[in-house]
Amino acid sequence: MPHRTRSRFRHRIHAHLGLVSLAAGAVSLIPAGQAGAATSDAVVSGSSYFLASTATGQCLGGQWAATAAGTPVVQQPCQDLLSQRWQLTANGQGGWTIADRAASNACLSVPGTASGAALVENACDGSAGEQFTLQTAGDGSTVIHPQSPALCLDLPNGSATPNTQIQQWSCNGGSNQEWLLTRADPLQFANPGFEQGSSGWTFTAHSGTAGNNPHLGSTAAYLDAGTGYQVSQRITAPQDGSYDVSAWIATGAAGGSFSVQVNGSTAATLTLPSQSTYAKYTLPRVQVHAGDAVTVAIGSAPTGWVNVDDISVARSAPNNPQLSSDNATLAALFDWAKTKANSFASQPGSTGPINADENNSGGAGQGVYSNTYWAGYPFRSDFYSRDFAHQLAGAHLLGLDADNKTMLKSFAASATAGQNYDPYWSVNFDAKTPGSIDYHSPTDFVRELPAPFELAQKVNDAYQWTGDSDYLNDPTLSSYVANTTGPFIAGHTGPLNNNGVPIAEASSGDIFQGVASYNENGATLAESGDSIGSQYQAYLAAAALATAKGNTADATKYTNLATQLKTYYNNAWSGNPRNWNTVVRAYDTSGTAYTDWGKENSWFMPLKGIMNSGYRETNYLNFIDGQASGTGAPSNLEADTYLPDVFFAHNMSATGWKWMQYIYNNINNQHSGGFLNSDYPEVSFTLLSQTVQGLMGVQPNAAANALTTHAQLPGDIGYLQLTSIPVGSHTVSLRHDGLTKSTLTNTSGTGALTWTAQFTGGHSGITVNGVAQSVQTTTVDGNTYSYATVTVPAGQTAVVQVTG
Repeated sequence: MPHRTRSRFRHRIHAHLGLVSLAAGAVSLIPAGQAGAATSDAVVSGSSYFLASTATGQCLGGQWAATAAGTPVVQQPCQDLLSQRWQLTANGQGGWTIADRAASNACLSVPGTASGAALVENACDGSAGEQFTLQTAGDGSTVIHPQSPALCLDLPNGSATPNTQIQQWSCNGGSNQEWLLTRADPLQFANPGFEQGSSGWTFTAHSGTAGNNPHLGSTAAYLDAGTGYQVSQRITAPQDGSYDVSAWIATGAAGGSFSVQVNGSTAATLTLPSQSTYAKYTLPRVQVHAGDAVTVAIGSAPTGWVNVDDISVARSAPNNPQLSSDNATLAALFDWAKTKANSFASQPGSTGPINADENNSGGAGQGVYSNTYWAGYPFRSDFYSRDFAHQLAGAHLLGLDADNKTMLKSFAASATAGQNYDPYWSVNFDAKTPGSIDYHSPTDFVRELPAPFELAQKVNDAYQWTGDSDYLNDPTLSSYVANTTGPFIAGHTGPLNNNGVPIAEASSGDIFQGVASYNENGATLAESGDSIGSQYQAYLAAAALATAKGNTADATKYTNLATQLKTYYNNAWSGNPRNWNTVVRAYDTSGTAYTDWGKENSWFMPLKGIMNSGYRETNYLNFIDGQASGTGAPSNLEADTYLPDVFFAHNMSATGWKWMQYIYNNINNQHSGGFLNSDYPEVSFTLLSQTVQGLMGVQPNAAANALTTHAQLPGDIGYLQLTSIPVGSHTVSLRHDGLTKSTLTNTSGTGALTWTAQFTGGHSGITVNGVAQSVQTTTVDGNTYSYATVTVPAGQTAVVQVTG
C-alpha cells in the first residue's frame, strides 16, 4: 500500500542540479541552469515545465517517450527530453491542463476518481480527468490534485525504480506526492528569418529587409555600408541558462559586428570578416537569468554591405571538454569544432519550419522541434541517417545524449514492415515527419543499404558510451535491431547467389527505389563494400546488446552470423586469388565484380573491420590513402571525414592525423552546395570524435563502469590532454604523453572506474603509479598491445607507463 515517504533529496533539488546523464540506473536531475523555478513562483499559462518527484529527483514522462492514447505516465531519469516537458495551461476555472510538449494532442489524464487509478496520456478533450489543481507546499514544491481535492498525484511508495507508473492516492503530505516544477521554455527570437518583414525587430536608418539575397526563405535583413547602423531585437529570458546565439551573415567588406547584450551590457561580440557567402557565426555560452533582457544586434561595416538571416539559439553544450596540447593546430581545431558542432543543435520546444529545402526554402509550415541537431545540408530542416550515424560520438562528447536518443528512435520507429523495414532517409527536426524531398510514399523514398545497418550499430555505440538501459529495453530500439538483422536482410534479396550466406542486396541504381551503396553514382550495384561491412557491424552490435541483456542464445546467433559473413567476404570478395592486391569493392546485378576505386564502398570495408588483417588489408589501406589524396579525391569535404576513422582504426595514427588536418585546413573553402565547408555539420562533429576515439583511443564500456584507452599520437603531437570525457555517469580527464605514458583522473563525484591502458607493441616493463607490474599483452587485428588494468576511485588519478 502506498504510504508517506520522507523526503531524502528535498534540499538538493532546490540547488543547481547537475548535468543530465543517460547512465543506466542513474537518478538524473534537472539540467544545470534550469533549476529553481518551483511553484512558489507563479506558473505561466502556456509555458512548459519539467515535473520532478521531490522524493527521487526523477521526471514525469510517457513510458519510452510514447504519446499514444493510454500511454502510462511514469517516473524516469531526467534526460532533458522534449517528452519530459509538460505545457501547463490555465482552464479559466482555477485549474490546469497538462499537455505533453512532444505530442500535438496528448494530455495527462486520470480515468475516474478511485484511489489508485493510474496516470496516463490521452487525447486532450477537456474532460474532468484532465483537469488538475496546483497547491504550493511549505518548501515551495507542488502538490498536484486531480478531480478530487482529497487525492494527489502519487509516486507509489516513493519508489526509486525507473518506469514506476504514477497514480492518484489519498493525500498524506509525503514527499512522494510533492513535485518540483522547473520552467523549460526555449529562448527564441521572434521572426528569426525575417519572413514577416520587420516584425519583432528594430531597424536604424540605412537598414531594413529585402528579398534579393536571403539565406533561406524569401527575405533577409540588410545594412548599408556606413557607421552606426544596426538591426536588433530584445527578448526576455524565460529561465536561467547558458546559450549559443548564431546568425547566418554575408558581408561585402570587413568591419561589421555581431553581438549579444544582457541587460544592456555586452555579453559576447565578434567583428565580421569580408565574406560574401553566407556563413554561420556563433557567440557561445551567453549566461542569462530568468527575466534578463537579451538583445541580439548586427552592426554595419564602414565600407560594405551586411546581410543577416536565420537567427538561432542553441542551449550551450551540457558538456564542455577542455583540450590542451603542445600542438597548436590540434588545440585550435578542437575549440573550433566544439562551438561549431553545438551551434547545429535545436532547442527542444522551439518552433521552426518543417520540410524546408532548396526547392521550398521557407518550408511547408511550422512544427515543434524536438531534441535534435543538424546532420546534413544546412539549408534543409532535416537530419539524415548517414550523417547522424557518423556524428553520434561527437554529439555524445558535447553531452547531446538526449538528441542522440531522440534521433535514433525516430529512425527506428519509421522502419515499419510496410516499408520492408527500411527507415526514413531523413527526418525533420520535429523527430517525426520524413523529409519531403526524400520521401514520397512507402514505396518511393530514398534508401541506401548501409544506413539501416549503421543505425543498428549506433544503438550499441550509444549504449557503450552511456550505459543507458533504454538502449537495451526500449521496444522501439530493440525491435529495430532485431528486424534489421533479420527480416530486413531476408526482405532485401537480389540476383546474386551467396552460397546461402544472408546478404542484403539491391537491384536498382535509383536512390528512391533503394541502392546498395552510399556512393550515389548511379551504378546498379547489388552488393557493395559499405553495405556488407555495415551489415557485419550490425551483427556484432546485436550480439553485444544481447549479451548485455543476458540473452546468450541471441548473442551466439548474431556472433555466428557475423563470423559467417566475414569468412565469406574474405574469400568470395578477394578478387584474383593469385593477386591479393586485388580487392572486390562491389558486385553489380549481373554479378560483375568491381576492383577499382569506389570511395565509400572501398573505405568502408576496412573501416567496419570486415577485412582480415595482414598484407592484403595493409596494401588496401595504402591504396585508399593514395586514391583519396589524388585523382580519386571525394568532391565534397564531408566524404573525407570518414578517412581519419579508417586509419585510426588500423593503428595508422600519422595518416589519420594527416586527414584530420586536411579537413580542418579546408573548412573555409566553398562547398558545392553554395555554403562554406565549415557549415556542413559532419565536419565539426567528426573532428571531435576523432580526437577522442582516434588520437586518444577511448573505448567505453559505461555499463561496466570501465574504459580502455590507446594512445595514437603522431610524431608532431608530444602530449594531449582532454578533460570531461563522459563515460556513463562518470567523467574522466585523460592525458597521453607520447606513446608510452597515460594519465587518467576519475573526475566523477562517486564510483570507481576500471581503466585498461593500452600501448602499441610488446614492452618489457610497465608501471602503475610508479610500481612495476607484470606486462600483459593482447593481439587485435594483427597488432600487439601491452596493457595494465587499474581501478581508479572517484577523485583519484592513475598513471600507467611502459618501458623497453
